[in-house]
Amino acid sequence: MKAERREKASSIARVLEIIEAISCSERPPNPAELSILLDIPKPSIHRLLQQLEKDGFIQTNMRGNIIPAKRLHDVALGVLQTTHFKAMRQAILQKLADEIGETCGISLPNGVDMIYYDRVQTNWPLQINLPVGSHTPVWCTASGKLYLSTLSKRRRQRLINHLKLERFSRNTITDPIVLERILNEVAEKDCGTDNEEFVEGMVAIAVPIRNELGQLHACLFTHAPVFRRTLEDLQQFEPHLRRAARDLEMLMKED
Repeated sequence: MKAERREKASSIARVLEIIEAISCSERPPNPAELSILLDIPKPSIHRLLQQLEKDGFIQTNMRGNIIPAKRLHDVALGVLQTTHFKAMRQAILQKLADEIGETCGISLPNGVDMIYYDRVQTNWPLQINLPVGSHTPVWCTASGKLYLSTLSKRRRQRLINHLKLERFSRNTITDPIVLERILNEVAEKDCGTDNEEFVEGMVAIAVPIRNELGQLHACLFTHAPVFRRTLEDLQQFEPHLRRAARDLEMLMKED
């Protein structure tokens, strides 16, 4: 019985190591790379990966590499929604929204779109209401463009080439060449902008929230209707967003 428990504990530890490696990898690893990285024999890594895929935690893309599946995304979001983390996160967002006087929130990359994950609204009678949980396009939002700018040039170009660059407003960038040039500028500034590109009459800026490895984990944004704030007005608050982003990064480390 003791030997069985030890073997079971060892298997659980290996599964968690696999999930951690997949979650932290800059690009989707393949089974052979995971086997070498984690020092797990190939037969064992294939068996564990097959079970994780069967249970809906991971999936294999067309190139045979391993990427997170819905259940693993749900686990990540569930951890972020724990009571302590949520209360502290909301306090940071509320302070930022009070300073800027506009809605502030957090969005998470999710494939070819961004998930509108959390927000704090101001008390203006007229609001631009994007419900929490909304999926927004990556090519015409401040957070989405910031996320795209962090991808390697090859991966980014491949993604842009496969995107249907739909027009949402008169300012939406639908030319891949122009979008690539804009993304290079975003990467240099480390700050995403939306100049009425997603919603007519709305401007926004976003800064990165990074994990311990320095990788983009989420985006912290603020948006406003143009009759109250211009894009240049919001850009004056970039230091406030960066300070709040650092506070959120520290919060993740504590948890």
